[in-house]
Amino acid sequence: MALLQKLEDSKLLHPQVAEQVREYLVEGKSIDQALLTVGGLSEEQYLRFLSEEFKVPYIDLENNPPTKEFLRQFPARILLEQKILPLEERNGAVLVATSSLFETSGMDQLRLATGRDLEMALAPSLEIERCIKRYLGVGADTMQSMVSQANASGLEIIEKSIEGDIDLTDEDEGATIIRFVNQILTEAIELRATDVHFEPFEDVLRVRYRIDGVLQEATIPADVRRFQMAIVSRLKILSFLDIAEKRLPQDGRIKIRIAEREIDVRVSVIPMLHGEAVVLRLLDQTSMLLGPEQLGMSEEDRHNFERIMTLPHGIILVTGPTGSGKTTTLYAALSQINDIERKIVTIEDPIEYQLRGVNQIQVSTKAGLTFARGLRSILRHDPDVILIGEIRDLETAEIAVQASLTGHLVFSTLHTNDAPGALTRLVDMGIEPYLVASSLEAVIAQRLVRLICSECREETAEAELDILRQQFGGELPEVLCHGRGCRNCQGTGYLGRQGIFELMVVTEEIRGQILEGASSRAIRKTAARQGMKSLREDAFRYLVQGQTTVEEVMRITKGNLL
Repeated sequence: MALLQKLEDSKLLHPQVAEQVREYLVEGKSIDQALLTVGGLSEEQYLRFLSEEFKVPYIDLENNPPTKEFLRQFPARILLEQKILPLEERNGAVLVATSSLFETSGMDQLRLATGRDLEMALAPSLEIERCIKRYLGVGADTMQSMVSQANASGLEIIEKSIEGDIDLTDEDEGATIIRFVNQILTEAIELRATDVHFEPFEDVLRVRYRIDGVLQEATIPADVRRFQMAIVSRLKILSFLDIAEKRLPQDGRIKIRIAEREIDVRVSVIPMLHGEAVVLRLLDQTSMLLGPEQLGMSEEDRHNFERIMTLPHGIILVTGPTGSGKTTTLYAALSQINDIERKIVTIEDPIEYQLRGVNQIQVSTKAGLTFARGLRSILRHDPDVILIGEIRDLETAEIAVQASLTGHLVFSTLHTNDAPGALTRLVDMGIEPYLVASSLEAVIAQRLVRLICSECREETAEAELDILRQQFGGELPEVLCHGRGCRNCQGTGYLGRQGIFELMVVTEEIRGQILEGASSRAIRKTAARQGMKSLREDAFRYLVQGQTTVEEVMRITKGNLL
């Protein structure tokens, strides 16, 4: 109660909040628990107050982190369970960061396990957890437990070939494998990763997350390689794959729920030289589907796009590499035009999001349901709008063209680098130029550009600005920004992505060029003259607004002309 009064006297705690805390203290809660429950005071403010009051050092872990080698001297299980972090050795004693000054059981456990003298320091619990994960790796406590069990039983797992597997019927090992896989998935979701890569090499299992379109290596314990086959088997079991099949690729899916969010996980397993590699694609089912106004299109492009979506027939293509947001754009278009008067049917591989009121078909090659076969059946269901996940071959392209010419509006994707390239690509696939000219209405090329983290955004130095002007090869705004890198963005300087677009409407002049067999470069010049902005030109507006960097624009639009 005396400490609470001091907090109130220091004006850190509002009297009404203090009164609520007193009620919790009467119920038997500690002051730490009571403050956390009621709120009104951040953990950092509280810890800094305790530091001054009790003369215990407060440590900024971002600027004073421990070394990985020093941390490995201590049991990871105790560090993670008790949320304590050894920092360094001072005068024969280990300085240990904790977020709870009055709870000493963790310090006692560590002292007993190591036999070393300890001194207490204060740091926020979230920063302590982040440091432990960063330097010891995800699931360090789980891995340490698995290693100790294996060593205690005299078992050593040595992978001689990709034949055979670990028996997961062992209760202890099975439980720890499950916990480790769960920890990897949880961290990936917390970091907003879209993909998780498990890559086996001769002496290491590398785990990488794709965050904002860029792969980042996850910190995991070195001993994880010993349990690689068990981890793959666990993922196969979750996705209903054949754990005995190790010679052929397999695809499956997992549905998980975490913190009220439903995540659909697409699993791909492929045999490699040193074992099976697994890639998980994470799709957040509870994320709100975007409308055209949230895609990031400029006002002019959005008006053109909304006009094109109301056309009665024709083909609208969205192009770009894997992971550039093509499906999101197509779903935004469908959600915009989805009403009781239209029948919309999609055929996709895979179905990434479920759209209410839309008839969605999942391609199944094993069952013989291909894009082409599904499309033929779709046309007998009297649709107004058809979405084809991807035009992959001539047969699918021909049916899409025929559907558009018989009064259907067809949306699809195509893998080309830019919008004009889609026209020549269809011709190269074998579609007659006159059919391309008469059926195609618009092509949208798109990419996702990373945005500067709002927590660490700062202006670029003048000297750098001059260099960037020379490299960019065009006019730049007077002020440019970049991200310094902070804990909020994992030190990358970027947080989140937004779309940039190249929208080409197929006009009569362009139709004439298609019939004449013009090159994509010639068509690009015509489209630019008629108002089409290139990807790099569209990205320029983010530079003006200080939302991205020149380096990011150059990386994303490499090969796309101004």
